[in-house]
Amino acid sequence: MTGGSRGIGRRIVEVLAADGVDVVFTYRREADAAQAVVDAVAASGGSARAHRLELESDDDIDRMFDDEFPAGERIDILVASAAASVFRPLADLSARNLERSWSTNVRSFVLLAQRAAQRMRAVESARPASGGRIIAVTSYGSHRAFPLYGAIGSDKAAVESWVRHLAAELGPAGITVNAVNGGLIDTDSLHYFYGHDDVPDLDVMTSRIPLGRLGTVDDIAEAVRFLASANAGYITGHTLVVDGGLTVVAPPFWSEFRQSDPTDPKASRRPLDA
Repeated sequence: MTGGSRGIGRRIVEVLAADGVDVVFTYRREADAAQAVVDAVAASGGSARAHRLELESDDDIDRMFDDEFPAGERIDILVASAAASVFRPLADLSARNLERSWSTNVRSFVLLAQRAAQRMRAVESARPASGGRIIAVTSYGSHRAFPLYGAIGSDKAAVESWVRHLAAELGPAGITVNAVNGGLIDTDSLHYFYGHDDVPDLDVMTSRIPLGRLGTVDDIAEAVRFLASANAGYITGHTLVVDGGLTVVAPPFWSEFRQSDPTDPKASRRPLDA
């Protein structure tokens, strides 16, 4: 899987390793953090190893597969969790920003899926019913527009489109392809985004989530665990939204409409035309 040294990615590594998966995860800069994940997984009785990867580099992607999965070695699960972009308005996005964001988030996913699928098929005749699992981690900016998120939000939407196309193409080989779309997940990345001076207060945003809390890395990791399991063998081409109900509500939000409890049948109901 990509991006396993911290946050959501780290928790996915830990959860899959706890299920007996021999996990290879990638990182870009934080070698010490990656080694800490390897050590923590080993201490818990699991197996994980880290591989440095530049997602923008074709050569790096090919080298990673050649080094970690030599010819004849099967891959059962690919999780694409790593992401990177810039948080800028349209006027401040350079061509270089757009190219790097696309390469990191979209192009790399397609190349990773292509190479993983080849290895999932490598022993298909020996294990015809097992297929494989490809899972992308996206975010709610893929289907909701909000300030500063245009570059990566559009990229995530493209990834979800690729999920559908890959699911149709790879289905005959028994390979499922799905995405997990997270809402406001309590990670360093979330707090970095909401640390900008011109971004609304995170507590205000949290109050708009129907379940009343931020998501956790466990919420996303458990969704990935499900899609990677045998229980999800007949689910493909879908995006599982894990956001506490954030994207099913629309303004005016309940938190801004009345102070009474909307679930209390005795709460006062003032007619809207009063």
